[in-house]
Amino acid sequence: MVKVEQLITSVLSLLGLFLMAPIVVASTPASMCTPLRTLNDSLSHRRRYMKHYFPINYSIRVHHEEIFKLSNISKMKLKVEGLDELVLQRLWFQVNQGVLKKIIRVLPERHPSRPYTAELERRFRDAEGVFVHSHPAEVFQQELPETIQDIWDQLTEEPDRVPESSWRFASPKSLVDNLCHTMYCLFWECFSSTEASQDYCEVSHSKKGRKTLNQKVEMEPTEPTEW
Repeated sequence: MVKVEQLITSVLSLLGLFLMAPIVVASTPASMCTPLRTLNDSLSHRRRYMKHYFPINYSIRVHHEEIFKLSNISKMKLKVEGLDELVLQRLWFQVNQGVLKKIIRVLPERHPSRPYTAELERRFRDAEGVFVHSHPAEVFQQELPETIQDIWDQLTEEPDRVPESSWRFASPKSLVDNLCHTMYCLFWECFSSTEASQDYCEVSHSKKGRKTLNQKVEMEPTEPTEW
């Protein structure tokens, strides 16, 4: 009788551990690929709209955390052991949501880059909507690692409460480049090719990709910017 009770207790304990275990989901659901590739189509025109139509050396003020590069992802993975890719994907959406809004905010209604940026932001929101609906609600209720939570809190802090030292200046082109490169890294399943050794999270890969893109980009006439 005692052995039976011990067996029941063991089974209940294992069941409890199972229920408490974090929800494991695929890093990139297949449904994400279509909206991300659509977003990528728009990003292919960023050189024209984010560089040619802006004054030389033009920059906007953003959170330090909104300058979100491949190197940031590498550092976070080193800081947080076993960091879930899904957590980084959530952070990617949070960061770039603010970035795109800030770029739109500085553009006058008649600026030639405004319709493009608005369309980019709309496609980004479409991808975010699919991302949210592709995972159980419980996933977004899980506690974030402390390092990630600190970044999240700073991104959502009221602007007038953010210390001056936490602001940085960056060009719209560099911010959208970061969005693109980190998207390839965090959602690589949607962009992987036949190159077996390809690693979208390598900084060297983004530089190589930038060089190739610049060689392929059609020379487009620049137009005077009306502010």
